[in-house]
Amino acid sequence: MPHFQRSPLPISPAHWQDFPNGEHIKQQVELAMAPWWPRIFGYHLLKLGPLSAEVDSQACTILHQFSVFDTQGAALRGDIAQLPLQHASVDAVLANFVLEFEANPYQVLREVDRVLISGGQLILTGFNPLSMAFAGKLLPRYQGCLPWCGHFFLPSRVKDWLALLGYQVICDERLLYHPLFGAMDNATRWQQALASWLPGAGSLYLIIARKLESPLTPIREKHKVRRPRWQTVPSAGRVQSDTPSGAELKRQ
Repeated sequence: MPHFQRSPLPISPAHWQDFPNGEHIKQQVELAMAPWWPRIFGYHLLKLGPLSAEVDSQACTILHQFSVFDTQGAALRGDIAQLPLQHASVDAVLANFVLEFEANPYQVLREVDRVLISGGQLILTGFNPLSMAFAGKLLPRYQGCLPWCGHFFLPSRVKDWLALLGYQVICDERLLYHPLFGAMDNATRWQQALASWLPGAGSLYLIIARKLESPLTPIREKHKVRRPRWQTVPSAGRVQSDTPSGAELKRQ
């Protein structure tokens, strides 16, 4: 039996086991992120939230990895909407299923942007409302449970927020074609068919974005070089000739 948490108010997960089939969801996320870890460089990796803290990131080349959230078990306790970090102090940020359970998700992204260096990378995972997972929001049995008690944001909306902050999306994938509740069989035929015919209908999304560097000085438009308008002198091109003209020949 999957483990559920019920509450009349929106709650946030403390462990992957708080989700139905949470261990399977975690495995899918780690499998999708595995080829990206060797491509992320720097000195400091920030793991936002307790779920991010439990993700295996040993393949990442960044040695200093720490977590921030407001409960026990965090390397640094604090509000993720007001990070206790200096400006431009981390090289990469991992945020697994964070935006769904925050009152102001855009403020969280603004804080991430504040502490991330130029050229740094942001890794986001979330629940896709354009998938079978949204069925849990329609069934009274699951509406008060995780993850359906949270907000499901369209991946396109998340990418719009990132574009406003000046980020370039370098990865946008869908994972796990399953409603998340009930038995989860690996690679069933209908899941494979859904992944082939509707690749955007995965229950999870993985977005990786890079913070673009802004120029220090505005770039001026290049003006075309105007060619000087030369005017010929009236006497130019005239050559004095010693040959007698026609009038002079008649006189002779």
